[in-house]
Amino acid sequence: MVVATSMQWRQVALCVKLNSVTGQWAMVGGEDCVGACVCVRCEQCDGTVGYGGSPDENGETTLDAMIMDGESHDVGSVGCLRQVKSAISVARSVMERTGHTLLVGELATEFAVEMGFTKEDLQTNNSRKIYTDWRNNKCQPNYWIPKINDKYRAYSVAPLYTVTAMVTVLIRRFSFQQVTPDPTSTCGPYHPLTTHSQTTPSHEYKRPPINRFNHDTIGMVVVDDGGRIACGTSTNGASHKIPGRVGDSPIVGAGCYVEKGVGGASATGDGDIMMRFLPCRVVVDKMKAGASPTSAAMEALQEIKNYYPSYGGGIIAVNVTGHYGGAYTGFPSFHYTVYNPTLGASTVVAV
Repeated sequence: MVVATSMQWRQVALCVKLNSVTGQWAMVGGEDCVGACVCVRCEQCDGTVGYGGSPDENGETTLDAMIMDGESHDVGSVGCLRQVKSAISVARSVMERTGHTLLVGELATEFAVEMGFTKEDLQTNNSRKIYTDWRNNKCQPNYWIPKINDKYRAYSVAPLYTVTAMVTVLIRRFSFQQVTPDPTSTCGPYHPLTTHSQTTPSHEYKRPPINRFNHDTIGMVVVDDGGRIACGTSTNGASHKIPGRVGDSPIVGAGCYVEKGVGGASATGDGDIMMRFLPCRVVVDKMKAGASPTSAAMEALQEIKNYYPSYGGGIIAVNVTGHYGGAYTGFPSFHYTVYNPTLGASTVVAV
């Protein structure tokens, strides 16, 4: 079976087929569950995953990806991969052809080229427009800590999954501007101030909202009929991220995690927060202790909310017996896709 964080059910369907002779479902091309994780890599999807989406502060699209084999516990990851479209295939090459776990940046691109991947421009006319519009809007929003001179300030942000309406959020702040010029009204480059100020705890700093229009991850967990399990992730991260940023997707236990004989989980949301808690590892540990996939996902999210109440994210989970579930927080809704013999087709599930 296949469980994926994204609603890209057509992409999931590409990886599984029905054998008309045996009546059994199988991975395309005779692939195992690891190969199925590579199969769903979505070239562009809705513009938030793959090439041509989520440009960084320089207008460049970079990719993160990971793949994990539950049988061997082997992992391959790439972060901030430049100029190569199939990031998860490069991650698989890291896993199968090296003794390393994670390669990043320009040197990861060099590795990909050595492995036979094509180096090409990941920008499109749409991503260039997104970048230009952002620059024309004084580079708002961004991920730099702004100047706040009082303990309380109203901050307007677009609510999740809404384009036009605005809400006012009251935010407690205890620090002053960390960089110059002021990132709330001016584009960079930015430089540190000569005087160090008190650091603002992250849970008291209002981050740009994470939603389906500026961020997404394709994460999936695959279990075959023998109980073998694997997981994979692929993303281009948050729009207008600081160049060089690597999110949670290629981090073992954060983007996804699987364990032989137990199950697996994959997550999407505010990756900078999520990687601090390794929520997918937490989910698998809780399932190992007897929790259902849904309960395990809910408990893992609550651990994050204890520190970051306004955090937005979702987790899917599945055990080796085929039971699956999901949970979310900070989003108005959350859907994931399931493909198994019982359902007989890719099915979108609302949590």
